[in-house]
Amino acid sequence: MNFEFLRALADLGKEKGIPKELLLETIEAALLSAYKKNFGSDQNVTVSIDHSSGNVQVLAKKEVVEEVTNTATQITHEEAKSIDPECNLGDFVELEVTPANFGRIAAQTAKQVVVQRIREVEREMIYDEFRGREGDIITGVVQRPNNQNIMIDLGKTEAILLPSEQVTNDNYSSGNRIKVYILEVKQTTKGPRIFVSRTHPGLLKRLFELEVPEIHEGIVEVKAISREAGYRSKIAVYSRDENVDPVGACVGQKGIRVQAVVDEINGEKIDIVEWNEDPKIFVSHALSPAKVVEVQIDDDSKVAKVVVPDYQLSLAIGREGQNARLAAKLTGWRIDIKGESQLEETVTKATPEGEIKINIDEEEEVSQENEQEEEDTSS
Repeated sequence: MNFEFLRALADLGKEKGIPKELLLETIEAALLSAYKKNFGSDQNVTVSIDHSSGNVQVLAKKEVVEEVTNTATQITHEEAKSIDPECNLGDFVELEVTPANFGRIAAQTAKQVVVQRIREVEREMIYDEFRGREGDIITGVVQRPNNQNIMIDLGKTEAILLPSEQVTNDNYSSGNRIKVYILEVKQTTKGPRIFVSRTHPGLLKRLFELEVPEIHEGIVEVKAISREAGYRSKIAVYSRDENVDPVGACVGQKGIRVQAVVDEINGEKIDIVEWNEDPKIFVSHALSPAKVVEVQIDDDSKVAKVVVPDYQLSLAIGREGQNARLAAKLTGWRIDIKGESQLEETVTKATPEGEIKINIDEEEEVSQENEQEEEDTSS
């Protein structure tokens, strides 16, 4: 090795973001292994590379003794004085034992080690970078399908979008740019594996953080999200400043902010509601766009009994129970919904348990009129 090699090594390290000293230390360790393999492993040797000239030296460390019993690790006092005149018995001295043809071995080893080490360091850097970004979103380019998985090019590496994390109405054509949520980063023998998602509620939260400055600044807080990816989501927001309307901040002027989020998730409907520490008020808000007459809370069973006008019953339940289901996920309360006329029946036909409950899965299908009203009142 020579000065040109060191300069090339420095340039390569700079390009890859790896310190030259780290590469030299790795080469020294590899050369030590190569020396022991070719010239004997019982010697106590070290390999050093001059960081200025690139010269390689193999130094053997030997103990100064009166009589040598092991030539690989010992040296006589008389011989040791020619290296260090002030040495005494029991001291250790270093003498150069660099083989004549070691330069060729060093060059071959260095090339292999540098390539391997750069690959390892790049993998470590990618792992460290993306491990710290779990729970964040990143923009990638759809590369190719791999069985049912979708590979997303993130620039330095690829991410894996599993079938369970894909949205059915997304366009995964090769070359499309999409935002994905970094779900998990794993270190494997083949390098880091990055798993991303398009269905996670965190994607919705991060998108709103990008579009709504008040959320990014901490004035408005996202308290809860419930999502059925590709169809509908509900997001509960709260303002720490009484002068800032949290729902209005998220919607934006003429709906521009929420529309940007909707466009990114391909038209998925989003209901933005105001969070409230009073569960009665929060449940009432969560059932938006339906209007609620009354909410009764049972803390023991964690059930919220909701009364709505009869004409709003289908809207409150939603298509196939979706609106009520999302509201329950958002609030953390089990929600029983009744129309006003059904509430009167409960009084006259009381069961031993004291109530008649409606199974929203057995409700009649939403009328065309209420479906249209639901669509008109959703973002």
